[in-house]
Amino acid sequence: MAPALSVPQNAFLAAHIRQRLVDEAVQVQPALQASIREHLITLLDEVTPMREQQLRRDTWTLFEQQKERWLEGALTSWQAALKPAVQRPVTSSQSNHLELVSTETVENRMLASRMALSLMEVAASEVNDLRKRLKHLEQVQELSSQDIVHPEVLLQALVEQWGACGLSLESWTLINEVVQHHINTQWRQIYANCNAELVAQGVLPVIEFEPRAKPRPAPVPSAGYPQQNYIPGHEAPGVAPGWPAQGVTGGAATQDDAGWPVQAGTGVVPPWSDAREVGVLDRVGRMMTGVAPVHNFAAAFRQVPSQSLMTALAQRPVLGGTLAGAGSAVFGAVLVERLAGELQQQSAELKNVAQNDNEKAIIELIALMFQSILQEDRIPPGIRVWFARLQMPVLGVALAEPDFFNRLDHPARQLIDHMGSCALGFDASDISSEALETEIKRVVQVIEQYPETGGRVYQRVYEEFKEFLKRYLTQKGSTQKVVGVAQQVEQKETLAIQCTIELRNQIKNMPVRDEIRDFLYKVWAEVIAVASMRQGGQHAQTLLFKKAAVDLIWAASAKPNRADRAQVIATLPELLKSLRTGMGVLGLSPEVQDGHLKVISDILADAFMSKTQAIEMDQIQALAERLVNLEDYFTDDGAEELPLDTQSIEDLLGIDASELDVVTSGGVEPSPVMMVWAQNLSLGAWFTLDYLEQSVQVQYMWRSPIGHLHLFASVVGRSYLIQSVRLAAYLEAGLLAPQEEVSLTVRATRSAMAKLEAHPELLLG
Repeated sequence: MAPALSVPQNAFLAAHIRQRLVDEAVQVQPALQASIREHLITLLDEVTPMREQQLRRDTWTLFEQQKERWLEGALTSWQAALKPAVQRPVTSSQSNHLELVSTETVENRMLASRMALSLMEVAASEVNDLRKRLKHLEQVQELSSQDIVHPEVLLQALVEQWGACGLSLESWTLINEVVQHHINTQWRQIYANCNAELVAQGVLPVIEFEPRAKPRPAPVPSAGYPQQNYIPGHEAPGVAPGWPAQGVTGGAATQDDAGWPVQAGTGVVPPWSDAREVGVLDRVGRMMTGVAPVHNFAAAFRQVPSQSLMTALAQRPVLGGTLAGAGSAVFGAVLVERLAGELQQQSAELKNVAQNDNEKAIIELIALMFQSILQEDRIPPGIRVWFARLQMPVLGVALAEPDFFNRLDHPARQLIDHMGSCALGFDASDISSEALETEIKRVVQVIEQYPETGGRVYQRVYEEFKEFLKRYLTQKGSTQKVVGVAQQVEQKETLAIQCTIELRNQIKNMPVRDEIRDFLYKVWAEVIAVASMRQGGQHAQTLLFKKAAVDLIWAASAKPNRADRAQVIATLPELLKSLRTGMGVLGLSPEVQDGHLKVISDILADAFMSKTQAIEMDQIQALAERLVNLEDYFTDDGAEELPLDTQSIEDLLGIDASELDVVTSGGVEPSPVMMVWAQNLSLGAWFTLDYLEQSVQVQYMWRSPIGHLHLFASVVGRSYLIQSVRLAAYLEAGLLAPQEEVSLTVRATRSAMAKLEAHPELLLG
């Protein structure tokens, strides 16, 4: 029931709660500082390699000096976030622009988002209840993405202020576990305290469950997207506050009731996913109280399983005997039915051996989960029979590691989900039936051979399964060709951008004419990149092009004395020849080359008359030395889009790219979490791509080694090349959506819980 307060009173109460959230976060900060200090001192006593030891020593020293400044900076940032956010209007031009931010900013946001996700594993209900109560108080559909109530906003301030104090992200890795433990325990209670005060004031004492569905984006005319389904970032509500968008929310994306974006295999998922399975063990405990006197059920789950049960589990008969002929659709379906019966019998026998109620509950829960998986008729029967063989090994893990039920990133769940996501789109897959079945068979047999290793064996075979996908998804001839082209394109364009950045950094403080800067950035950087890609960074021609850049900068500077002018006159023919050769490498027409050379010649004439500024020789020498080993200073950064299109690929590489679409427009500005998700999609998974007014079924085939490019293949043989920023933009807008919005184990858990809630007596029967 809503509180009987006026609108101003509601606003005052909401502001008070946000201030309380900040105040209590500040109150527990000294305890965090003490824990970090103790942890760093402990690390100093450990024997580590010299570089690691130096990092630990430097981190401890700087932390001792800056810890108070860190606290003060975080408090200042939190207080600033309490002020109402100013919404920026979105124009049509802005909607077609994906704003670039610094690498450090992106890394900080991603780190804060990951930590927020970990907090949500233990405090989803507290955080989301507070969000809902504040929305109710303020009568708004969504909270601002920069609202202090979001954990990622609080955490981003901590991370950013760490860097502002001179401490690196590398040093953060030393304390990340300590910080995460602190916020998971302390902040959960802080959110609970804020909720308790609102409940005491009569604000939503009971929060009803409201299932939310993911709407599909509707075609909206847009000047920047005449052919696309486009949802401008600020025009349509729908992203729940738990999804940490950074200033832009995609209209197509919604969030589950729990408010927690999660997905097996990545830890980050689309906001329409559901995380209600996080409370499986408490929920099971509540059901059991109706059929047995169970107390502190969650703690009971943490007990070591009885030896008699584990012995019986290890001695169970081999399921189904030989599986020869399981690949036949008819025989496979019959065999799946038979195996389901055998599994049901084995589960009943194990429950008779179980020593306590929680062991019986785990056995039943796993049995119902696999019963749901085996009934998934979209998975070919020949593959389902191998999933059946996994039930008892997974039961062993669940008994020993009850977090299996609550951790969507448990390696056993990741493995099952990933194999299932590939198999669910199986008929259209480029992986042959035999290849996929053989690999899944191998995975299951390895797990059966090492039952005592628990989650470790699942982690190992999961990594091996991902390597299998990398090999086999690209084995088809047409896909191999596209991948080869994409790798070359990525290398060339990445080199060009890195070269431009390096040139810009080196000459930013030099008095270089704007015309020369433009030529170096827009033309010559690409010349060096293409030469480096084709022949290597230390090839004679590549080095000649690098030298030409230095010679051009020097020649275009003022030449007040006769000796310098004579040197320019002597070297000018060779310089102009090198410039023309380099532009020829790019395929520029003679007319375009002449235009560039005329501008350069005019500037050189001004230099002869000292109409340009002089550049010191030591600056020229330093630039020359830097450019010789230019590639050594390059870094991988996927936060910027490369200037790619199908025509440029054909022109550059001389190949037919008619079966390849380079997706260069569409979507909305992606949040940092979407950037993380884009880099962690599961190979082999199936998606629906809305592109050029068509909805296409595609499979995720390949991720480039650097991570800039992603390749999707349709069922009709057409390929789609998407860069990381654009991919995140499509995910944000819902233009690229998983065909299976909920993973296999999540669906199985829901099915099991539905049956148990209807018949709780099954838990102990």
